Amino acid sequence: MSTFPGSPRLLKSGIVLIDSSTSAVQRVVVLQYSPDTLTRTLQVQGAGESGDRSEALRLKGAPVETIKLEAEIDATDQLEFPDQNRTATQVGIFPQLAALETLIYPTSTQLNNSNSLAKAGTLEIAPAETPLALFIWSKTRILPVRVTELSVTEEAFDPNLNPIRAKVNLGLRVLSVNDLGFEHKGGNLFMNYLRQKENLVTLNSGILSALGINGIP
Repeated sequence: MSTFPGSPRLLKSGIVLIDSSTSAVQRVVVLQYSPDTLTRTLQVQGAGESGDRSEALRLKGAPVETIKLEAEIDATDQLEFPDQNRTATQVGIFPQLAALETLIYPTSTQLNNSNSLAKAGTLEIAPAETPLALFIWSKTRILPVRVTELSVTEEAFDPNLNPIRAKVNLGLRVLSVNDLGFEHKGGNLFMNYLRQKENLVTLNSGILSALGINGIP
C-alpha cells in the first residue's frame, strides 16, 4: 500500500503496555494501518436505572465506554523486496499477530508459577496481573483499556502457509476511575481524558435561536 510522495505523514495508532507503578514502557504494538473507522459506545451509569424517580438526574460515575475497530495487516509490499524484509519472507505477519494476541494471554512464566504454587498446595492463587494497556489514537487520546474481544481473519498465505494478509477486529473497554481508582496511573490518564473533553466543550458554543426558540418557557 504505497502512498503519494507528497502526501502528509499520517500518525499511526496502537497499543502500549506499561508498568502501572513505574510507567515504564514494556511493549509498543503499532497498527500497520490506522483503521478508517472507530466505533465508540458510551453506556450511561445512571443512579435512576432502578426506577427511583428521585434519582433520575444522578450519575453513579463515568459511562462505560467501549471501542471497536478493524485493523489491516499486510506484508505484500515487504515481500516485493525479500532481501530487505527477511522476517516477512520467513514467517509472514505472524510476529504482528502474536504481538496483538499475547495482549490477552498470561505469560508462560506466570502460568508456570501458578502451576508450581498449585502443586505446592497453595490454597488461593491470585489471577495473573497484566501490564496496563493504553490505546493510543493521537496525543490527545491516550486511554487506559482492557482488550475484551479479538478476532483474526487471515486472508492470504505464502507457499509455506504463513499468513501474509489479515484483518483484526479489536474490542476495547476504557478503564475509568471506577475501575482503577484515582491513585492508579490508569485512573490519572482517564481523568486527563475527561478534562480534555470538558475543555473541548467550551469550543462548541450553541445559541437558543438556532433551535427556533428565544428562551425556555
